[in-house]
Amino acid sequence: MSVAETALDPVSREFYRRVMRELEAGGIPFLVGGAYAFERYTGIGRHTKDFDLFLHPRDVERALAVLAAVGCETELSFPHWLAKARCGDDVVDLIFSSGNGVALVDDDWFRDSVAERVLDVPVRLIPAEEMIWSKSFVMERERYDGADVAHVLRACADTLDWPRLLRRFDAHWRVLLHHLVIFGFIYPCERTRVPAAVMRELMGRLDAELTRPARERACQGTLISRAQYLVDVEYWNYTDPRLAPQGNMTSEERARWTAGISEDGPRTTEQPAPKAA
Repeated sequence: MSVAETALDPVSREFYRRVMRELEAGGIPFLVGGAYAFERYTGIGRHTKDFDLFLHPRDVERALAVLAAVGCETELSFPHWLAKARCGDDVVDLIFSSGNGVALVDDDWFRDSVAERVLDVPVRLIPAEEMIWSKSFVMERERYDGADVAHVLRACADTLDWPRLLRRFDAHWRVLLHHLVIFGFIYPCERTRVPAAVMRELMGRLDAELTRPARERACQGTLISRAQYLVDVEYWNYTDPRLAPQGNMTSEERARWTAGISEDGPRTTEQPAPKAA
């Protein structure tokens, strides 16, 4: 039994099991992520206060209806990526994208998922590639998932589908390069496990851009932190790549996501210093 499982009290354990059983009975595909998948891939156990299930966006409304029908309190917390189901103090996160709107759950998450047992229930885990993809963009002042990315790379580098991982990052390949360079710094003795062809491909892209300015005045910092680059898009007239058509968020979704910052903990509101007289 995993650390994440042994740390659970019986009430939480039964709630999580019941949610999985109800979704399965309702014919709603889901994948387990979070601490349970992370421990499966890395051997690092941790206890968290919620339980992460990943769903295709098309199944979210049905999932909420199924869970509401069995007495759960449900909400679509952020329409672009997250819903929740509660029972008392226990929470299940129903995740169908990422906070920045990039890592949208699609059919490939399910195709490449991994069979496992969680809380003694046969389930499938999110793929290691998608775990790396979604975690790579979390670079907040109060939370940085780079260590998680490095640990998944250390554990899974030899079995990763590297071409698929490159496709996942797509135009955001610099974020992947960032983590691969840092991985080689963290683990000098492991760095050759990242295929040389992958590093050459990414370094070649970097070299090609050295003297080629971007066409658009954008601040892509909003893709890695929802708080720390607001000053750029609110005061300095950089475009926000989270917004359609470049990104997957509407202006209303961005506003709701930004307003939620204060709910997740204290933050400093950043704005430009006044100009000297």
